[in-house]
Amino acid sequence: MKLHFSITAAEELRERRGGSYVLYSVCLEGFLLGKARYSQLRRWDAQLRQLFGSAVPAFPPKFYLAMTKSMADERRLQLEQYLQNVTLDSNITNSDVFIGFFRKLQQDTFKIQTQRAFLDVYLADGSNIRLDIQTSDTAERILEVASCKVGLPRELIKYFSLFFFQDDDDGALSVVKKVADFELPYVSLQSMKELHCKLGIRKWYMDPCLDILLMDCRASLNLLYMQAVQEVKKNWVKPTEGQMQELEFLQKNVNKAKFLELIQKMQFYGYMRLDPCICDYPEEGCSADIYLGNNEINCCIKLPTKQTKEVSFKINRLRSWQVTFLGAAKDGEDDTLELKFEYNDSGTWQWIILYTKQAFLLSSCLKKMISEQMMKADKEGQEMDIKMPGSTKNSKNSSIQQKQVVHSGFISRKRFLVRPNEEDCVFEKIREEDL
Repeated sequence: MKLHFSITAAEELRERRGGSYVLYSVCLEGFLLGKARYSQLRRWDAQLRQLFGSAVPAFPPKFYLAMTKSMADERRLQLEQYLQNVTLDSNITNSDVFIGFFRKLQQDTFKIQTQRAFLDVYLADGSNIRLDIQTSDTAERILEVASCKVGLPRELIKYFSLFFFQDDDDGALSVVKKVADFELPYVSLQSMKELHCKLGIRKWYMDPCLDILLMDCRASLNLLYMQAVQEVKKNWVKPTEGQMQELEFLQKNVNKAKFLELIQKMQFYGYMRLDPCICDYPEEGCSADIYLGNNEINCCIKLPTKQTKEVSFKINRLRSWQVTFLGAAKDGEDDTLELKFEYNDSGTWQWIILYTKQAFLLSSCLKKMISEQMMKADKEGQEMDIKMPGSTKNSKNSSIQQKQVVHSGFISRKRFLVRPNEEDCVFEKIREEDL
């Protein structure tokens, strides 16, 4: 799966011997991961190429003459695209060469040596697990250790992930970003100190129906229950007054399974809620509360007339999206990001823009929903293959494919993330790792 890499800055520095070089700021999900020189990236590419050959995308060529500004800008964009494309192959991203490079990059950039440390991983009920770690441990390793501590079986770890989040004094919960498997959470927390983030475990799937796969395990049931209670408390889920009374009764009696069965019927259960943001739909300057899940982007929009309008943008009518870095509106303000998506509204394609600092998280959720849709379609297709006799199987599959082509097309197209494909794609032609 393509990762949200970007190179937001290129700084020209002087060598001690009098020469100069360019230091590139490599960001992941909009946050600085590390700073690297072209020569470092080139050596890393050579190592990858020894192992994976032609599976490694083309690396930007070396210039033997002094670079002009346009050449420097072109190289920055080429390196950015290279970093995005190299993550398409999971064999590469899971390799020691890939992980080792970014481990060293993070540690060198933030000057954190490998040593023993303690790291708090928070659960949704506010409690924390204190882990004895190495500062160089990856998120994948830390998730495995934390899962072991709470008794979560190895085969269920894939349904959960580590996230950086903010739990404000006013009671609001804000998910900042999902932590990449190869990222070093200890180092990232040090680099994000001014944001006062915490590291926590949350489920990582957008289809609430997947809960049923975790209900028979006490540890996963506990994690789901704690997160559900938190989301009710933080006003992410919208129960009616009667439903709220039932939830309180079940919570008082610690009936976790029945609590989860009931809450699955409630609005926005299993959704990711974003911080309030600005959108241009149905007109510019509207504020909106965004909920992501169950194959939709649900927007509760406040119009300039003070009226409220709820709009559901279905994923199967979304063709493409892109994230764009707009820069800071004023000195001292946070950087502004926009995510705009192309949507089929009553037969007409139009771009809808959301201005949100969580644009990369939103993009990750969209990719996750589409990935889950594709996996579900593949599973249904396999079951159909088993059930259908050979003489009629092909015609039935053809019917299913035709419906899917009409149903939804998807072009992966992101400003900092993924460049547009040359041709429109439909679900049957997209592999999960392409998203």
